[in-house]
Amino acid sequence: MDSITLKRDCDAVMIPAGTPARLHEGTQVFITQQLGGTYTVSGPGGLYRVAGHDADALGFETVTAAAPREFSGQPVMDEQVTEVLRTCYDPEIPVNIVDLGLVYDVQIAPGPQGGSAVHVQMTLTAPGCGMGGVIAEDAQQKILALDGVEEATVVIVWEPAWHQSMITEEGRKALGIE
Repeated sequence: MDSITLKRDCDAVMIPAGTPARLHEGTQVFITQQLGGTYTVSGPGGLYRVAGHDADALGFETVTAAAPREFSGQPVMDEQVTEVLRTCYDPEIPVNIVDLGLVYDVQIAPGPQGGSAVHVQMTLTAPGCGMGGVIAEDAQQKILALDGVEEATVVIVWEPAWHQSMITEEGRKALGIE
């Protein structure tokens, strides 16, 4: 891994605590993961998640979150929600939350204005992980950016408890456990 010197101060989230942090200009960091429009960096004091809108602090092009779209008249489909959830990652594991087996349920109902209301139940690999809110918010924002989605909720649940057998074949291959 090559060292990167931060080009400016930027907000981050400490991993796995999920607490806000501030990384300062001139700090040396190493990128450990760059997936789903976010960056996991190793720096003073541990691991941090840097959002895509702060990518320029790392010397990369800024990744802007997709804005919610106007409803086109077509409801969202389950496959669309699943595909957008495949762009969400645990910042410590280089496999998306769908292939990790963290997404338990996706329900789509008619929204109040003719679009779709999406409700997702997901879990985390460990109950003590402080990153749950960060991952759930990332998923919610990406679902809201889908054409036809009016509302989106992502809820963290603990039953059933997650275990490695829930990882898909694709996820197992990516992790080298198959």
